[in-house]
This record gives sequence, structure tokens and C-alpha cells, in this order.
Amino acid sequence: MQRDELTVERFIDSLWMERGLSENTLQAYRRDIEALRGWAEPQNKSLLSLRSFDLLGYLAFLQQRGLKARSTARALSSLRSFYQWLLRENSIDEDPTLRLDAPKLGRKLPDALSEEDVEKLLSAPNVELSLELRDRAMLEVLYACGLRVSELVGLQIAQVNTQQGVIRTTGKGGKERQVPMGEEALWWFEHYMRKARPDLVGSAQHGVAFPSKRGQQMTRQTFWHRIKHYAIRAGISKSLSPHTLRHAFATHLVNHGADLRVVQLLLGHSDLSTTQIYTHVARQRMKDLHREHHPRG
Repeated sequence: MQRDELTVERFIDSLWMERGLSENTLQAYRRDIEALRGWAEPQNKSLLSLRSFDLLGYLAFLQQRGLKARSTARALSSLRSFYQWLLRENSIDEDPTLRLDAPKLGRKLPDALSEEDVEKLLSAPNVELSLELRDRAMLEVLYACGLRVSELVGLQIAQVNTQQGVIRTTGKGGKERQVPMGEEALWWFEHYMRKARPDLVGSAQHGVAFPSKRGQQMTRQTFWHRIKHYAIRAGISKSLSPHTLRHAFATHLVNHGADLRVVQLLLGHSDLSTTQIYTHVARQRMKDLHREHHPRG
């Protein structure tokens, strides 16, 4: 149904213009809504004609396919935004998601590496090699600054102020923040810039701080494969995610007494409630330590 396709694209355009969402987030919205459209079309139903009972059937369909509660809740969140927008646009008379309940979610604590594991990971690259010296600098900056992986691979040299020791980065929603690098990360960044980056960029003229071996901007997936490679080399058996070092950055700050609002600013969270999960991580770590070391643990 061509009208549905045009409606979806108009909705995605509105998200970009009104909320300044990243391309990855926009693609996630598009996938969720296109999945619903793919379910509705064989039933000769358009997105604009669906009612609450239709969406209940769709959510049941997702669960039957084995979709986890968190993924189902995310899909429903996308659909809520879509139908609320349609209502504002006067394209529908009633929001069919209004009375739908999201599946209950348990609080999932982020996986965080211990400080010892972080040290092993940071030390894994062979810094005699240009490519691995680049990776060491990237790992140091990622852990020292708590950047998102997308912020790291897209980092431009102009965003790094080595005199002040800070990185200026733009996160979700186009919000800019400045993050201190710390002496260790700053040293590795400057060492890499002198010793390795010229070998990687060759004669190319661009400002990306951490280019790929082809001298271009690295993808998030490529960098993540590099991290998993170093985790294996370091003997780290924990399951890693793209945010592992970002979680470690926040968790270790909280464990060492950092104020939660400071951590919020450093991470670029718009809502303190998003940052508060790290207090739960710290409490869980204290419980684990008590259980392990206390005679009555």
C-alpha cells in the first residue's frame, strides 16, 4: 500500500526535524513500523485502519515468534509515537495504542567490567603496531570519557582540545557536551597522533581522529570486532556489548563516590533516571563483595 509507505516516511522525517534523532534511532523506528505494515498487508489492512484489537493481535504474534519482553516493549513504544503523530496530523480519529499495556520488564543491570578486567583489555593491543596503537588510544578514550561507540568512531580531531584535555562531542538529540580526558587517555591520544595516525591516513586529507586501516572513518561494527578480539586476547570471558566500556566508566565513577548528576552530564543523559541504574550496579557490586568476603555473607 503506497499510502502507508509515504506515511511512514513523513513520520520518520518529522522525528528527524522535531527531535533530531540519530540515523540509527530513526532506522529502528522505521523497522518497527515496517514490521507492523508487513503483518497487516496480508490481511488487507492499512496502518491507518488498525484498531486496538489489531495491535493486540500483532503483539501476540511477536510474542509467539519468541520476541523478548524488552524488544516487544520497544516495538510498542515506536508504534505509540507513530499513532500519536497520526492523531496530531488528523490522519486518524483515535489512537489505537492508548489502552495497550507494555509487557512488564525487570530492571536489567548493564554488564560492567571490573577495574582489573578493564586494565587487561586496555593492555591487550600491541602498541608497536600502528593499527593496534590506534586501538589502544581508542580504548583509553572510550573508557576515560564514557563516549558512545558512535561518538568515538565519528570523533574529529577538531573536537579534541589537547591543551585543556577535553573532548567536545555531540550526543543524542544534538546535545553537545564536553568531557575531560584524564592524563592517561590524553597521553595515549597524543602518542598515537604522533606515531600511528600518519601511517593510517597516508596522503588522505580528512579530520577523523581514528581512521580505519584504509584511511576512512571506521564503522561501529568494525571497532566492536576489534574490542572482542582484544577481550579474547586478554582472557576476558564475560559477554561484551557495544556499551561495555561506557558502562564501566559510569559504574567505576559511582563506585568511587562520584555524584550522580556529574555522571549524568558526562554521559550526556537527558534524564537523571537513566543514570540512576548505575547506583543499582554499585549496590549489587557491594552485595557481591560482602557475600564473597564477609564470614557471614
